[in-house]
Amino acid sequence: MISENKINIAIDGAAATGKSTLAKRLAKELYYIYVDTGAMYRAVTYFALKKNSFSNILQLDQLLKSLPDLKIEFKSTAKGQIIFLNGEDISNAIRYPEINLHVSTLASNAEIRKFLVIQQQQIALNKGVVMDGRDIGTVVLPHAECKFFLKATSEIRAQRRYEEQQKAGIDESYHSVLQNVLHRDRLDATRDISPLKKAFDAFEIDVTKLTIDEVFEKMREYLISLGIITF
Repeated sequence: MISENKINIAIDGAAATGKSTLAKRLAKELYYIYVDTGAMYRAVTYFALKKNSFSNILQLDQLLKSLPDLKIEFKSTAKGQIIFLNGEDISNAIRYPEINLHVSTLASNAEIRKFLVIQQQQIALNKGVVMDGRDIGTVVLPHAECKFFLKATSEIRAQRRYEEQQKAGIDESYHSVLQNVLHRDRLDATRDISPLKKAFDAFEIDVTKLTIDEVFEKMREYLISLGIITF
């Protein structure tokens, strides 16, 4: 059985640890709302690059002035969750290499983080949310009743991201994907604003040698052990 007393669940971890896949599955299992915060930062990055015709030049001042004009929405469909930016379906576009290259830079900006964190916290006010990202358990939802932190080697994460992109028709070499993963790791871990780190009360799972099913089962067992949720 699923408890009637809804909680908020935070899932943090580095790129390509399976956060989004697991968060979606957990939300579906519990009939909760899934919030992909990484996609929100990617949406802002897409907006910034689009304003400059994808010339890979970020005009930060212009972007910050335009933040109030951004409307980011998540919608559930038969094909899964779709993200819209000002009415445009950008679900596939935000996964392209040029987005990967710049998203951590924008995610380290204090004004952009404040803008999106406020939106994320508002979504979670009524509980029943599964939210994944890099600072959910430490900054966005520090009082979440359940927190997970996922980790894996950079090589395994790069391989998973490479395979995901190949399936999506994105042609990028494994070496390039690995370099992007390592670059993003450095930025995420060393940025001054909300760096990636494990919350003191988070349950850590090393997913390097585990399948998605095995990780999900560990999450499920942990939720049951807390007595917060019963399946």
